[in-house]
Parts: sequence; C-alpha cells; structure tokens
Amino acid sequence: MHMPPLPLTRDLVLIGGGHTHALLLRMWGMNPLPGARVTVINPGPTAPYSGMLPGFVAGHYERWELDIDLVKLARFAGARVILGAVQGIDSKNRTVHVPGRPPVVFDVASVNVGITSDMPALPGFAEHAIPAKPLGPFAAQWAAYLDGTGPAAVTVIGGGVAGVELVMAMAHALKAKGRTALVSLIDNAKALTATGEKAAATIRRTMAELGVDVIEDAEIDRIANDHVALKDGRTVPAGFVTGAAGARPYSWVADTELDLQDGFISVNGQLQSSDPAIFAAGDCAHLSENPRPKAGVYAVREAPILFNNLRAALGAGKMRRYAPQKDYLKLISLGGKSALGERLGTSFSGPLMWRWKNHIDQSFMNKFRNLPEMAQTALPAQHAAGLAETAGDKPMCGGCGAKVGRGALRSALSALLRSERPDVLSLPGDDAAILTTGGTRQVMTSDHLRAVTDDPVMMTRIAAVHALGDIWAMGAAPQAATATLILPRMSADLQHRTMAEIMATADVVMRKAGAEIVGGHSSMGDEMTIGFTLTGLCERDPITLSGARAQDALILTKPLGSGVIMAAEMAGMAKGEWVAQAFDQMVHPQGEAARLLADAHAMTDVTGFGLAGHLLGMCEASECGATLDLDAIPLMKGALELTRTGVRSTLFADNRVAAPDLPEGGKADLLFDPQTAGGLLAAVRADHAHGICERLRAAGYPAVVIGQITETAGVRLS
Repeated sequence: MHMPPLPLTRDLVLIGGGHTHALLLRMWGMNPLPGARVTVINPGPTAPYSGMLPGFVAGHYERWELDIDLVKLARFAGARVILGAVQGIDSKNRTVHVPGRPPVVFDVASVNVGITSDMPALPGFAEHAIPAKPLGPFAAQWAAYLDGTGPAAVTVIGGGVAGVELVMAMAHALKAKGRTALVSLIDNAKALTATGEKAAATIRRTMAELGVDVIEDAEIDRIANDHVALKDGRTVPAGFVTGAAGARPYSWVADTELDLQDGFISVNGQLQSSDPAIFAAGDCAHLSENPRPKAGVYAVREAPILFNNLRAALGAGKMRRYAPQKDYLKLISLGGKSALGERLGTSFSGPLMWRWKNHIDQSFMNKFRNLPEMAQTALPAQHAAGLAETAGDKPMCGGCGAKVGRGALRSALSALLRSERPDVLSLPGDDAAILTTGGTRQVMTSDHLRAVTDDPVMMTRIAAVHALGDIWAMGAAPQAATATLILPRMSADLQHRTMAEIMATADVVMRKAGAEIVGGHSSMGDEMTIGFTLTGLCERDPITLSGARAQDALILTKPLGSGVIMAAEMAGMAKGEWVAQAFDQMVHPQGEAARLLADAHAMTDVTGFGLAGHLLGMCEASECGATLDLDAIPLMKGALELTRTGVRSTLFADNRVAAPDLPEGGKADLLFDPQTAGGLLAAVRADHAHGICERLRAAGYPAVVIGQITETAGVRLS
C-alpha cells in the first residue's frame, strides 16, 4: 500500500548560516528527523567561511571559494530558506522577527550568527570605514579598492590575530599589484597578546618585511575620509580603513531577554541558553561552563553536539554535553603563501604550514561543495507500460514548469470556450475572460502554482504576482481575490502557523495591487500549492491578444530563465545567488508596468508556455507573425549557463513542439522555458517603443524591445 508523506509536527528554526549550522544542515540531510520542519534564516543565499578570508584578501583565493551555498545546502537538508536579516527573537511568543514578513514561529531555535567587528562608538567609523565582519560587504569593498590605481593607504584597527592576518594579507596583495602602499596597524594596547613570544616575534618580523607600520598603545580620536586621527595629535594616512578589533555581538541579541555575557548568549554544556528551547553556538555564544576564546574550531566541533541536542529537544534522543578542548592549533596566514602554526607555546612557520592550513580549509569547504548524492527512489520491479518514460529521470518542476502542456490544454478547452451569453466573453488563449455586469466590464482569471520553494511567504508572493499578471495583462485594475491553498500534511499548530503566514502575505500583496481578498478554500495534500482566483475592473477596452499590428514593436518587461533556474535548484545545480535573484524577479509586481503599457495594441504575461508559446498565441489571435532579436532578449543570471549544461524544465519539451521551426540550442532554448510570474509582453507602436522602455526602466523594470510584429505568419528570429 502507498505510504503518504509523514506529517510535519514541529518547527526547528536555525538563525544564521554560520559554520555550526552549515555542518548541522549537512548532517540533517544525511539523517533527517521525520516530522520536523527545518527553516534556516540568513541575510543572503551564501555564508562566507572566515578562515579563508586572509587568503582571499592576499589574492590566493577567488571570492566564490569562500562561500557556502546555503540554498543548495538547504535543498540537500530538506530545509526551507528565508533570506533576510533577523532583527529579534521573542522568546515568550516563540517567534523570530525578519523585516518584511510575518513572524517566524518556532518550537526549537538555534542561533549561529557569528559576530561583527563594527565599531559604532568610534567617530567616523560608520562613514569612512568597513568592518571585517560580516565578510560579504568587506570583501566587495576590498576587491574594489585593490583594483584601483595609484598609491594606496590602508589601516587596520585591532592588533589581535585577525587584525595582523588582515594587515599582512593587504600588504602582500598591494605589493603583488605593484602599487606603492602605506600600510598601518593600530592597537590601543599591545598587539599579539594572544600568541606566545616566539610566534609574536615571527609575525612582527614578517610585518616589518611587508612594510607594515605597527602603531601600539594609541587611542583613536576619529576617522576621516583620508586619514585616522590619533588622540596624541598624530595622523595616519588611510584611504581604506577596516576594523578587526575583538568580537562584538549583534545589537539585536541584547533585546532577546536571554542571559548574556558581555552581550553574547550564555549557554550551558548542552549549548542551551537560559530558555531551554533556544540554543546558540559559535562566536555569538558564551560557553558559561567552559569559557573559550572566539575561534572557528569551537564552532566546528560544536556541530555534532548541537545536531544531537536539537533532535532531543524536538523529541528524539537524549542530550549530550559539549566539552571544548583546552587548546587548539592556531594557523595564522603571513601574507604570502606562508603561515605560522602554534600550539601549547610551540610554533613553526613557512610554506609547509600554509599548505597544511590550505588543506584544512579546502577540506572543510569541500564538505559543502561536494554534497553526497541521495539515492533516487527506484521504480517497482513490476509496473505498467510507459511508467518509466512518463516518470522521467528527474523530479517534476514546481511553478509554471508543472503545468499541463499547451497542446493538451487547448485541445481540452477548445470545445468549451464558447459562450452564448452576451455578458460573458471567453477568449481562447487570452489571459482572462471578460464579464459585463450592469454596464461595468470585469475580467476574471484563476491560477495556481505547485511550490518552487518551501517558504510559504516567498511562495505566496510569487503565486500572487503570477495570478495578478493575467489581470494586468488585460489592462485591468485588480479588484477581488479568493485563495485556494493545499498544504502538506502537518499538525494543527503548524497548519495555523502556515496559514497565518500565507494569508498575511497574500493580503499585503493584493492590497498593494488594489485588490481585496474576499475568501478562499484550503485542503491538505502531499505538497504545497497556492493559487488565486481574481477579478479586475476595466475602465477602457481590455487589452487582448488579438490587437497586434504589423510593424509594432515587442516589449518584454522581465528577463527569462526562471524555469531552468528552478529546475536546477531542485536538482541542487543552481547557485544560491541565481535562485535569490530569480525570486527577486518573480515577486516584482507588474502593475506599474501595465499602467505604462496601457496603450499597447496587444499584451500577455509570459508564463508557462514560454516566450515563444505566448508570442505565438498573440500572433495567431492577431493573424500576424513576429521576428525576435535573440541577442536583445534579457536573461536571468545563471539561466544561459544552466541551459548550456542541458538543464530543462519539465514543460520544456511540450513548449518546444509549439514552434518547431525555431532553432535549437543555447539561448534559443530559453524561448521555450516556462516562466513563473514572468514579465509582460506587449505589442506597441514602433515610434512609441523607445520612450515607453525608458519610462519602464525608470520605474524599475528591465524592459527592452525584443522584436517586431510582421505580416507573415509564424515566429522566427531576425
């Protein structure tokens, strides 16, 4: 007998994508806990590995080599990803607050957000300096500064291990670039107090060889745009200033009502905070029973203990204690491909130590670059003919990639889309039906999507914008909406949480578009599906598919590629950065674009049938043809790379059949890529097209002219 998916009963929320949580997600993917819904919240789609930062700064690594792709990792772990910066935890109500979305409810939570080296109390720091942590903004600004020309002046504030590694890396990189540079290290006490005398002497000698000016026992008065002013009256030239002085907790931690030590979350031997449902690990945590310095080695070794204890807190197994080691091997980069290793007062330095450090760092990162392949469910030994071919060799896509093909849909509807009522006008192939009530014209449409993400808020935004596209494409103003929801099997508590997230988000999107949610229907199923039925009001004649005229210019308001990117994401092949940018495009509403295209002769939104299929529908309805400028068609980042590797959405083959005369391969294949919440495709007067595109781009739409309408039937490339 077929066993339905097990229901979800508990919410585990991981706040931050630090080293501990990254390792935990990898372990979770290999041994998930049935019934637990895992959510990871992080500001961006990647989490940088700070251990390789000095090597990147020095020029030994590319920027991408530092990144753990949390989107890929979460897909492997079966976790949902929320991209946003946490601003608080309400331990009483068990919620996490992320700007721009409803609170995220948890049964058990874990915090692994790292630290910052921001110095808000230092005059001028916010305006003229960049903290070394978080790594992302720092890395971008350093890369831009290093690529500059002329003399350089760099100052690092903080003489601990992090500061000296950074300053030596910067000095090495500038020297390798052939730039004349003044490089300074400033500390308000003595530098290198965390290392032994022998190691400190080696590091000081290396800094001197690199030309680093070490300024100790110096209080900073303020930071200006081209220098650092000291309180004793001296000035230090500085065009690039960074801070690596100690570890600072994020400010929101202070408002959690958890027990803190110097602003860090105090945890016991089980890594639990003063609230037993909230755990913490890594640099943001203070080990109250065995205090240790802030070092990545502890974060890494906490991972298996945290993995075990979170499962125990969710109802599976018993707690274990974390016993941190008393000392550890410090590996300190010395600028070039040389490093110093120190443990128990003994130190060694040279290229061999750098190779050892590089081996450790690369081995850690390879855990996330080379995730284990999970076995596919095999077909039963005996099965009906055609099952293997129909099932295919990959999971079915979500979004518009999961729609029924254009041919099957048109065949089924062709005999139905005729109305004998004068107040109901159904237009085969058009985006919505036209209704007339008491002299008022309405359009009506319905659309739903199989989830492309397990985050209900992101999925609701995508589904709402997608459904609204049919109203906007007709030139109508959204009026009213009903929601149709299918949730995966889950407990009553999780149903309530998920429904609250979905409906609060839908209300925001619909109200912003001018529509009111007036009802809906929900049910349980194997997976999440979100849809909306909408009406819109037409103050002027609706824009249909049938009005395109020869010589009209074709304008597209969004880039192509969401289908192939979502298909790749499901297979663990898409970069998290590409997925995040695709989501940004999908949730971008088209209401203002529709207003700017109000004088279009014909218009549609580009969705499941791809650009070629929707353009073909316009040409058939308008009894014309079209030529496309393939080079002009904009693409989402990553779409072309994935297409060239053979990634295809489920609906691609059906879409390809609709226009067999168009070329195959490369960018041309993206003409058949099913889009979810895609852009508007409009036929406008050629002499108006340039001005319309300028106004669209000014409004935030990457709109371009991609071709023109012709008298000759069919779609072809120019």
